[in-house]
Amino acid sequence: MQYIGRNPVKSVTALPRKPDILRPLAEIFGSSTAFMARKSTSTLPEEEFEAAPAPRTSARSFEESPLDARMLDLDDEGESPFLRGQKRVPVRRGAIPRKAIGRIKLLLIVLLVVGVVSLVGVTLYRYGTQSWRFRIDSSDNIELNGNRNVTRSQVLDVMGGDFDRNIFFVPLAERKKQLEDISWVESAAVMRVYPNRVKIELRERTPVAFVAVNSHISFIDAHGVIMELPPGAQTAYSFPVIVGMNENEPPSTRAARMKLYAEMVRQLDSTGAHYSQSLSEVDLSDPDDIKATVSDPKGALLVHLGSSSFLERFQIYVAHVQELRAQYAHLKSVDLRYAGQLVVDLESSSPSPKAVAPEPPVTDRESGTEPASSTKKITAPHKTHKH
Repeated sequence: MQYIGRNPVKSVTALPRKPDILRPLAEIFGSSTAFMARKSTSTLPEEEFEAAPAPRTSARSFEESPLDARMLDLDDEGESPFLRGQKRVPVRRGAIPRKAIGRIKLLLIVLLVVGVVSLVGVTLYRYGTQSWRFRIDSSDNIELNGNRNVTRSQVLDVMGGDFDRNIFFVPLAERKKQLEDISWVESAAVMRVYPNRVKIELRERTPVAFVAVNSHISFIDAHGVIMELPPGAQTAYSFPVIVGMNENEPPSTRAARMKLYAEMVRQLDSTGAHYSQSLSEVDLSDPDDIKATVSDPKGALLVHLGSSSFLERFQIYVAHVQELRAQYAHLKSVDLRYAGQLVVDLESSSPSPKAVAPEPPVTDRESGTEPASSTKKITAPHKTHKH
């Protein structure tokens, strides 16, 4: 191994070491990394070896310090003429995986949004339930529509407990039920109108007849619901009076009887003659025998119509009523339930008719015994069946 001193003597025979050749090139081309291939012969002319600058100042002569020269020799041998890739520095990973960190961020965002929405909701709730703007001040805040027979005072009796109350605390379902308990109300709709009004829509029942219950006259609808006569009613009604009902009987019983009454009226008015307008009273106590009191200039007459074929039977009555009245001055009732004949009933205090000889007695329908002597049988031209 040859060591070069600080002031080396030029020599053409001494070839420079390869590390000494690479280092001047790095100094010539700057700090950029240079890669050179190793060859067996030198690529530089001999003159450039002579003009090469002095070697590193760190190289010292052997005479100064043998130990330093030995250490420098080790440094020179450790340096490689080739630049090798740097060893990757291991990156220290965190304790939480990156995928879990993304999920945690998403969860925090969701919690933040939920928190903001909840805060807004609580604020609006407190404002809506505590603000004076949503308070029902008086009856002027109650809007009522659809009432003709139901008075406003009846409605205010139901809604009176909601005055000075927040509109959000008005129990709409309960108020609807209470309004429908009024006899005239068939259905009711209760709505909030913000900020502090309540709107009520009523649908009233339609009466179809008067009804006498315990000597008290009221209205009744097609479903058998009894309604009180409205005070100060402006509408005039012309209905027959229904008798034979009891206020203690179930609504289903009254509804079935009113269905039979509605069918009778429909048949009597189906031809346009409006025979139902001549009825002043209808007895529904026996569903198998509807008895109608017919108004007549010569006096009211009770007619037995049975439970079906109301139009045909009533037409028989209309065709023979004048003849019957001419024959019987004290005619009480006419029974049309028998096929091909009319059964008349006379008042018991009246004398026996003289114009017509009495027919053979007719056995009683229920007991099988002979009827009273005041009952007469007349053959009718139309054929009907008993029901």
